[in-house]
Amino acid sequence: MTTTAPSRIDSRGLAGQTVGDTSICAVTQTELIYRGYEIADLAAHATFEEVAFLLLEGHKPSSAELARFKAELTAEREIPDGLTRLLREIAGDPPAAHPMSILRTGVSWLSHFDPEVEDNSPAAELRKAKRLVARIPTIIGCGQMIRDGREPVRPDPALDHAANLLWCMTGERPHPLAARVLDVSLVLYAEHDFNASTFACRVIASTEADLHSAICGGIGALKGPLHGGANEMAMEMLKEIDAFVRAGRGSVEDFMRRAYAEKRKLMGFGHRVYRNGDHRAGILRDWGLRFVREVRPEARSWFDLGDEVQAIMLREKNIHPNVDFPCGMTYFALGIPVPQYTPIFVASRVTGWAAHVMEQHQNNRIIRPLAEYVGPALKKWMEP
Repeated sequence: MTTTAPSRIDSRGLAGQTVGDTSICAVTQTELIYRGYEIADLAAHATFEEVAFLLLEGHKPSSAELARFKAELTAEREIPDGLTRLLREIAGDPPAAHPMSILRTGVSWLSHFDPEVEDNSPAAELRKAKRLVARIPTIIGCGQMIRDGREPVRPDPALDHAANLLWCMTGERPHPLAARVLDVSLVLYAEHDFNASTFACRVIASTEADLHSAICGGIGALKGPLHGGANEMAMEMLKEIDAFVRAGRGSVEDFMRRAYAEKRKLMGFGHRVYRNGDHRAGILRDWGLRFVREVRPEARSWFDLGDEVQAIMLREKNIHPNVDFPCGMTYFALGIPVPQYTPIFVASRVTGWAAHVMEQHQNNRIIRPLAEYVGPALKKWMEP
């Protein structure tokens, strides 16, 4: 028996390989573009609802289209009582499930009661996508209130998407600047071409599975600390550094040297695509600093610590922060519990995932790459 192996490329993690076409997003060393609009432009001038419309419906909305889109989202925010009961079972303590697992289960549960779940037509998928965009913040907020031992609140139709998310998580009216900062973070996280979770969604969609199944797969991929969980781990690392210094065990630089010696992975730094820095990191850092300067000055110390860590990493390793690093500090300043950082990422990225699922279904071919076999040579079962 002979086999002809495919020509080998640098295949680990598909590094540097182009595996498909998309009209949704472009990622380069100098730009991040959503359907023709650069991320700094969007962060400065667009709301998350506008960006969600852009990604899902394919063009910049007119004022009338935006009003219609926001009304559609607002009308779909409520979750069924059955899902609230389920969240009480799995989000309560003890034992409280991981918030990403709670969210994955919530999306899966919703699929059973969506009348269009098995309809992969473009119109049906767009409607399903809007329902998920609207309801995911409610699931997140309900889960967090239950974790806190509090009664969940109903979504507030008077609030925009980001403000409503903060309301659902806290039961308190958010400061306008807090809502704006969170809104910018949602814009920054909404889309990023064929990243791990988006590619997972497209692989699932390529089998002609439904949108909900693909989004559940995306949530599962995003849960990992090497992808969406990095913002949580970045903040936990800063808290560890702060405790190290406060205990008199050494300086920030001492902690970093020890981390280097132990070959410890420092979360929130480096990026598979960006070699000269993540365009989004500076944008989110600036908004976070504005919030602490104007609203919560006592949180400034976390940004000072982060700047010191960032300077050491750049000097010693020539590695820049990615967006997850300032996200950790910014969300912490906003008072968001660390375990909810990645679910909030989902509240944004679901727009990009859904856009990719729809694009995959509209021009589909099942994604089925080859592998190079490196196991034992051919043997006979009956031979000793």
